[in-house]
Amino acid sequence: MLGYRFTKNIGENSSESTFDSLFKLFKELLLYTSGNIAEALEWLTELDKEYNLTDDNYGIADFINELNERGYMLRQTDGNGGYIPSAKMEISIRKKAFGDLFGNIKRYKPGRHTTRIAGRGDEHTSDTKPFEFGDKPENIAISESIRNAHVHFGIDDFMLSEDDLVLQETMYQSQMSTVIMIDISHSMILYGEDRITPAKKVALALAELIRTRFPKDTLDIIVFGNEAWQVELKDLPYLEVGPYHTNTVAGLDLAAQILRKRNNPNKQVFMITDGKPTCIKKGSKYYQNSFGLDRMIVNRTINKGIQLRKMGVPVTTFMIASDPYLVQFVRQFTQANNGKAFYSGIDGLGNFFLDSYLANKKRK
Repeated sequence: MLGYRFTKNIGENSSESTFDSLFKLFKELLLYTSGNIAEALEWLTELDKEYNLTDDNYGIADFINELNERGYMLRQTDGNGGYIPSAKMEISIRKKAFGDLFGNIKRYKPGRHTTRIAGRGDEHTSDTKPFEFGDKPENIAISESIRNAHVHFGIDDFMLSEDDLVLQETMYQSQMSTVIMIDISHSMILYGEDRITPAKKVALALAELIRTRFPKDTLDIIVFGNEAWQVELKDLPYLEVGPYHTNTVAGLDLAAQILRKRNNPNKQVFMITDGKPTCIKKGSKYYQNSFGLDRMIVNRTINKGIQLRKMGVPVTTFMIASDPYLVQFVRQFTQANNGKAFYSGIDGLGNFFLDSYLANKKRK
């Protein structure tokens, strides 16, 4: 909860039920508490005391009962009598993250990444071009072709020649394989700023974006601290920062392993980090240095970025710290990888993700 200040929400929809308004806030609290229902309910109760979120007709106890009745939480089986979020709750959290961050997605066509190359593609555009030998007959623009014949020959001598034929232009639609890397080192919650919750929220929103708009794309999520490991989508709300250093090399190495198994020609890595690698593996031992930027760690990290560039995998780094020497390192890494870097802070993370994901098109 570090770094967040809650104020009374004045909703736009005055007809919203008390349950719905509490539910929105509760889902936000679940992200902050990494899925701890008891802690989230405690915070909700305190907020109710301060901001009068409920009234005499509907209290927090009624909200808890309704959560249970609607199947948003399950009783733990360990005998402690507590509750855990259900799969239905996890889906609802993901949809909320999507709505919060990617609400402007409606302006985009669903389901495809359009490339810049016109020609023999798979998506019709409003443009036409003259028919050429080898073009697909099913792409012939019938109305435009008949109009051309009418102009050339008139009604009485009407005939359709090859010169009259025009085709509707098409665009290639690319599929994308994406890996999101989330830094869960201790520095992600240092100095009273919660950086891990916005990172989780963006990953959840992107997962929902892919599921609903780009179902042919793939998304893998990995976290990295001293080591790197893959996490399932259902586990994402429960991620917590640990007492770890930042082994960026391990994260990039695992991302490369995952993407090598994907058949898509279009691959990318999104990395959310505060930018400072402090750990690598030397044999079976950790080499760690949190004081400044260690030359050995930096060189290994940049070399890994070069390897990904040779694989054709750009890394887009979302830098959520502003220290000048860290910014300089990220620029050096980005140049080596031929990727991109955004220095957005936690507030602008969602918009940068959306724009980068939709704009990353394969040049053929």
